[in-house]
Amino acid sequence: MVVPTIKGRTKKDSLALVAAVKAGLTNSAWPVKTAPQLPAAILPTKRIVAYYGNPLSKRMGILGELPPDQMLARLDKEVAAWTKADPTHPVQPALHLIAVVAQGSPGRDGKYRLRMTDSLINMVYDWAQKKNAILFLDVQVALSTVQEEVPRLVPFLQKPNVMLGLDPEFSMKSGDKPGSKIGTMSSSDVNYAINLLSGLVKQYNLPPKVLVVHRFTRKMLTDSKGIKLDPRVQVVINMDGWGQPWLKYDSYRAYVEAEPVQFTGFKLFYNNDTKKGDPLLTPPEVLMLNPKPLYIQYQ
Repeated sequence: MVVPTIKGRTKKDSLALVAAVKAGLTNSAWPVKTAPQLPAAILPTKRIVAYYGNPLSKRMGILGELPPDQMLARLDKEVAAWTKADPTHPVQPALHLIAVVAQGSPGRDGKYRLRMTDSLINMVYDWAQKKNAILFLDVQVALSTVQEEVPRLVPFLQKPNVMLGLDPEFSMKSGDKPGSKIGTMSSSDVNYAINLLSGLVKQYNLPPKVLVVHRFTRKMLTDSKGIKLDPRVQVVINMDGWGQPWLKYDSYRAYVEAEPVQFTGFKLFYNNDTKKGDPLLTPPEVLMLNPKPLYIQYQ
């Protein structure tokens, strides 16, 4: 193989990239063999580029850092950059709203999570509509459960352009306070979400749904081999870690490429990835990976 190098990056960055690419090329499980793509499925024909966060907080991601019009204009620029980097995959823009937010205080029911109001979700949905974008509703269950939180979102998930995200980092099965340690989800949690989404697709004759599961440690997702794929639901394991390029490449190799599920994602942090002076990874740099991520998230 031709060894990739990333101009202006450190030797450690390049070595990590080489290791990640080699691992992907030699892993015979990629691409994952699945049922034929159903009509109107987004992946793998298109690449999703999403802006993540919550409009109630400037600290949770780009979706809430800027006024809506400025945020959407910046998303347009990222969409254009990814389109230029890989014209073979048209870009589907997206907004990724944290619809259930882990909290530092227990709240009245002791679940340490705050559910966003329907009006706030509808507001962000309207923003997405302006750009023909899809909307992801992300769930940080804290001391609640996927089985308790996701059904409340069904009225939104019934829409053809609303998808789902699960964040194991804040799934505190241990009973600890969110943020005190990294949480975990199991294949049974993911399968519950897959089954619920598949049922909605079948019941309402919807296009296939996309389910994003965040991951940056091994224990965040246990028994990934137990995830049961369904052609009505496209599962993305999203490398959600932040840091220097070498660390992100290592995490992608160790926690996403090494345990194939279906499709892969890669998260880019405007602030945290650049804390030590590294410029943000560019679309061409991310696209050197194998398998190439088809879901890109900016926080």
